Amino acid sequence: MLIGPTPCLFCRTGEGWSEWYRESMEGIVTSTSNGVIDSVLAKLNELMMGDMCSNLLGVSSMGIQFLWNELSAMKALLEKLEDADELDPQAKDWRDQVREMTFDIEDCIDEFMSNEECDDAKAGFINKVSSFLKTLRSRVKTACQIKDLKTRLQEIDERHKRYKIEEYPSTSTRRIDPRLSALYNEATSLVGLANPKEELLEVMSKRQQFMVVAIVGFGGLGKTTLVNEVYREVSRQFNSKAFVSISQNPDMARVLKCILSQLEPRPYFHACEVQDLINDLREHLHDKRYIMVVDDLWDIRAWNIISCALPKNNQQSIVVITTRNEDVARECCRDHGYIYNLKPLSEQDSIKLFLNRIYRFGYVFPSENLKAVSCKILKKCGGLPLAIITVASILGFHCRNWKEQLEKIHNSLATKFATNSNFEDMMHILDLSYKNLPRHLKACFLYLGTYPEDHRISKVDLVRRWVAEGFVSHSGQDVWDVAESYFYELVNRSMIQLSYEDDDGNDMVSYCRVHDMMLELIIRRCREDNFISLIHDQQVLVEGKDKVIRRLTLNLSSVDNGTTATTTTRHLSHVRSLTIFGGSNWIPPLLQELKFLRVLFLDIYRRGTKIDLTGISQLAQLRYIKVENEKSIGEITIELPVDIQSLRFLETLELPALSVCRIPSDIVHLPRLSHLVVPHDTGLPDGIGKVKSLRSLDGFSLPTSSLENIVGLRKLTNLTDLSLHCHTESLEYVTALGCSLLKLRNLKNLSVSCTFGGSYADALAFPLISLGNLELIDLSGCTFSQIPSIWVLGQLRQLRLGARQILQEDIVMLGTKLHYLVKLHLRTAGALTERMVISGSTGFVVLKVFELESDEISYLTFEAGAMPRLQKLWLAFDPSSWDRATPAGLQHLSSLKQIYVLTVRSGCTTSRSDEAPTTSMSETAVIRSAFQEAADAHPGRPAFTLGEEWLIRAMQSWRTL
Repeated sequence: MLIGPTPCLFCRTGEGWSEWYRESMEGIVTSTSNGVIDSVLAKLNELMMGDMCSNLLGVSSMGIQFLWNELSAMKALLEKLEDADELDPQAKDWRDQVREMTFDIEDCIDEFMSNEECDDAKAGFINKVSSFLKTLRSRVKTACQIKDLKTRLQEIDERHKRYKIEEYPSTSTRRIDPRLSALYNEATSLVGLANPKEELLEVMSKRQQFMVVAIVGFGGLGKTTLVNEVYREVSRQFNSKAFVSISQNPDMARVLKCILSQLEPRPYFHACEVQDLINDLREHLHDKRYIMVVDDLWDIRAWNIISCALPKNNQQSIVVITTRNEDVARECCRDHGYIYNLKPLSEQDSIKLFLNRIYRFGYVFPSENLKAVSCKILKKCGGLPLAIITVASILGFHCRNWKEQLEKIHNSLATKFATNSNFEDMMHILDLSYKNLPRHLKACFLYLGTYPEDHRISKVDLVRRWVAEGFVSHSGQDVWDVAESYFYELVNRSMIQLSYEDDDGNDMVSYCRVHDMMLELIIRRCREDNFISLIHDQQVLVEGKDKVIRRLTLNLSSVDNGTTATTTTRHLSHVRSLTIFGGSNWIPPLLQELKFLRVLFLDIYRRGTKIDLTGISQLAQLRYIKVENEKSIGEITIELPVDIQSLRFLETLELPALSVCRIPSDIVHLPRLSHLVVPHDTGLPDGIGKVKSLRSLDGFSLPTSSLENIVGLRKLTNLTDLSLHCHTESLEYVTALGCSLLKLRNLKNLSVSCTFGGSYADALAFPLISLGNLELIDLSGCTFSQIPSIWVLGQLRQLRLGARQILQEDIVMLGTKLHYLVKLHLRTAGALTERMVISGSTGFVVLKVFELESDEISYLTFEAGAMPRLQKLWLAFDPSSWDRATPAGLQHLSSLKQIYVLTVRSGCTTSRSDEAPTTSMSETAVIRSAFQEAADAHPGRPAFTLGEEWLIRAMQSWRTL
């Protein structure tokens, strides 16, 4: 007897079905070794609720219950195996089978869910019959799959019992801590640590009371070596001293005993409670001048215990800690501390250390050929002393063919050739950082392996992909804020590096990079856990593989333009994440068949590329789509499906600014769409106000939009980021935009590209100052009658706007009221009518970038104490109106590092002109001479750059400086 569609929870469609899924998945996170077991358990639980199982022909609720029970029992053991240092082959094999099983079960359930959507009530009889037959086939297929999965799970469970995996989850071999060698390096062999050592010694010499010094840096950067040298230098000044290293999971009683044994001659062999040891230490040190080194501190819990044992006496005692975690350093130095961030070696010091370790006869390369290949290797080491020393050690001291050995290391660095124990010691140190990560960060960290070597990784892109992959557990919190906190936690743990040298703090971070050696660790882990598959040739896709690919990254940077015929294979049919980098026009023709795809990222280099994405309408699980062409110098064409509302889980759709694409009109019906970035000439779609889930909206043009849709923006009350183009002469449109802005109370970043002033600009003044959460305002071409009362926005960090006149009182209000302002750009349409004086009392205490566009820059005066943290000064003016004077008092900008001067002809703005009239050679010479002289006279000798607007184009990218 045929069973027709029965009422069940799977009959929910549209927003209701998506909402059920969202609620059931809240707090679920994907693990590196456990796969998606938490997600599967939640979905199996939903299947058991109500009458869901009745739709699965031949499968009872008891069968689903069996799967749930078995996976629940395996979960605890999987977590135990994840924490083990090393696993034997049987344990690894069992773990891998369970992980792959969880993916297969979730794929089975997801496919079933997609096919169980209710029929359209308005559909015709033939369509209803067709839909019913399709659903029936799906139910029979899913029932067979579940029976097969049950059999496989039973086999895995029997194998677990047979091998007694839980009895030996890790090997008993213990490694010798490779950090020990750093304690006994001769001081004469140290390279690149002289300046850090002198800086730390100077800081310590100026102490007036108890002091904590924290040395923070990446694993293998030389923190232990540096602190040991400092300890040797100053320990003679103290009557009590101790040096102790902390493990990831320290035995605090042992640590305290170690300290006591160095302070007092008597041994501590008897069993002592931690409290007793703390009391003994406090008693011994209360009247002594002591120095204590706590090396490789992992978390604050160990510090809380150690600090209790260290009295803050008046003997000018010092405690020095080293850590990879900046949060730990800040906590340790909260009251009486100094944080020193250790930097990688310079190129010169890297070469010096490399030569000293290899050749042992000076600091000159024997030949240019050896120098060339050696420099390639040093580039991969990225200034990491441990990496340089380890690679040098691999070479040995008696190689006959240096060039061949060096090229071999360069080509296979840290892969097949890495069998030397010194190299493995280095990787072990790096691996310690990974093992110490919380579970929720491990998958996020390994996901960095998706990006090529030396790639500048966007923070925004990374956190959005984490969310789409299911790596972020938020449990009711804002998932995007939680994901961003993951990023900063990895930065603080020195697992990723910021892509620019800046001490500004986390709120201005836009990009990061992964150290090459850490990337090798990631690739190793990804390969072992089948986490990401990296392929450099699309032809490899048609070749057989042992493992099913779940996440695929194709790096086609070296592939010529063209296409390759590729067919779907079993190992690709379950791909969940597809990333393609390169200049090829090649896009997988099997896109429509990747039915489990959740993340699609395409980084296209070539101009004129046409990308056909019409097949994505069939990918019901898609959460993230991004096409990028930052390296392209021309437009690309993107073809999207006419109907996109079937992508009910889609969260991010991001298309490049320089692209031609028609946005589907039904995009407003996507219930989870949170981030929408489109080409700059795109009009707002009809009904934009329906997408209340939107958090960021970027690229839409108001002149090509209807007034009704501009008004509809007011309904997007969850927006935090809004970037629009408003080059229009319609006051009605500008007023409608202002009225909509009044309702967007959660807005943090607002950017409006425009070229209007007077009443048009003033219509936006009141809406601006009403948005109290704004952190960034970029109104690059907007010229207000006067500076709005923008200083009421106390959270503002970046500000860019223009006014017909700028008064001294405006400057004072901006500087004294906006305490968090880091970047400021001011433009005046005419000459300054009065002097703009900035002194120590004017504020701007954290400002780092100051840009002024005015023909009277000589009216700008800096007095003592002005802008104490300013690093970059940008000045733009019309050379024909310039009075040949530089701003006065530049020498008072104590932190100034760079001076930029842009020449802009009257009638041109730094945000719109594509071709600016060139400045004559005589004018250029005068400008260069005047500002170079001012830069040379500055105590800090800042760098000076002169360039015309059409060459520099710097103002357009001011937010990423």
